[in-house]
Amino acid sequence: MPFVYRLQKILDFRIRRKEEQLLAVQRAQQQVTIAEQNIQRNNAEIQQLKVSQRTADYRMMESYDKYLHHLWEKDEQLKLIKQAAERKLQEEIMMLVEFEKAVKVLEKHKEKNREVYLNEEKAIELKNLSEVGIQRHFQSSRQGREDDEQEEQMLLKQLEQLERESINEY
Repeated sequence: MPFVYRLQKILDFRIRRKEEQLLAVQRAQQQVTIAEQNIQRNNAEIQQLKVSQRTADYRMMESYDKYLHHLWEKDEQLKLIKQAAERKLQEEIMMLVEFEKAVKVLEKHKEKNREVYLNEEKAIELKNLSEVGIQRHFQSSRQGREDDEQEEQMLLKQLEQLERESINEY
């Protein structure tokens, strides 16, 4: 009978949760990457605005300043969003580590149970082989005894014949 792990459904469930958590980590990493890209785009826009401001008409300076302040505020907000995304990523990674530990524990348990099962199977096989060996031994010893008895009977018959012959000779 093949090895059947009694907690296989739980192990499969934990593996699925680990895989789902891995996807969640990937999504969180993607959010961090998007936040970084938004920050880079905003910084590029700030740099472009500074260059444009140098060559712009003096009457537009106030609107450039307002827009520049808006971009800096947006930069601060984007950095906060990035920090939140990084925290979320760290939380997801911690959960993934916990799920991986849970899976490893059950996998080790499964492997130990498998080893115990294999050892028990070997013991049963050795016991069966031992029983077969014992039966063969008794059969051969019984056969040997029967052969010995037949030899004894033959020897007794020969001895009796010799005694008769020796009696007849006298």
